[in-house]
Amino acid sequence: MHWLHLILAIVFEAGWAIAMKKSDGLSKLPWTAGFIVMYLLSAAFLALATKKLEVGLAYAIWAGCGMAIIAVVGMLFLNESASVLRLASLALVLVGVVGLKLSAS
Repeated sequence: MHWLHLILAIVFEAGWAIAMKKSDGLSKLPWTAGFIVMYLLSAAFLALATKKLEVGLAYAIWAGCGMAIIAVVGMLFLNESASVLRLASLALVLVGVVGLKLSAS
């Protein structure tokens, strides 16, 4: 169940970051409300995940996977650049996340 909590925390992390962007500096109320709700849900599910997972592992996976999802969404849907260096950097983050998972006790 703790892994499900971590996955939900990651999904809501990506969601709040995208809602923050779409809120136009928190000036669009529906997107701002979505940002706040998803931010709180992300933190709550991360807290639940850390009841069983090491905090360093959970946080690294949460931050790394969330960042990767947000960057991919930005490239695919928000006209953000998709340079070779950016894609290679994303790959390195994912390698780091997998390495942390494999090294966990």
